[in-house]
Amino acid sequence: MKPARPAYQKFDVAVQGSAIDGRGVFAAEAIPAWRKIGEIRGEAISVEEGRIRATRVERVMMVEISPERAIDFSRSTDPMRYTNHSCAPNARMTIRRGRVEFYALRAIAPGEEMTVNYGPTHHEGRLACRCGAPGCALWL
Repeated sequence: MKPARPAYQKFDVAVQGSAIDGRGVFAAEAIPAWRKIGEIRGEAISVEEGRIRATRVERVMMVEISPERAIDFSRSTDPMRYTNHSCAPNARMTIRRGRVEFYALRAIAPGEEMTVNYGPTHHEGRLACRCGAPGCALWL
């Protein structure tokens, strides 16, 4: 019997190897447009602490939710933490009431990798984008 997903994870997803970068999160069932896919939960920390931690690891899994607060997902078990960046995303990340939520921008088919445009990052244009989307910005 398959374990029940947490209430904040609205659709079944799977983490697997990604052509974009490392691991990614893929739809395990059809996801209708404009529906909430799920959330990421993590450790609430100060932005200052988050920026210090970001200098100590190769792969950053952190989101600044306000000018003072960030959430570090590096120890989270939530699958949405593996959502990769794309310049032509099929989902969006929203910060609502201190929660990091993901919503489908269009219908997402089973087996399709879910991506978001993370916008400005701490990389400040120095990290090559690997999304391969038409019109890719080339750098994050």
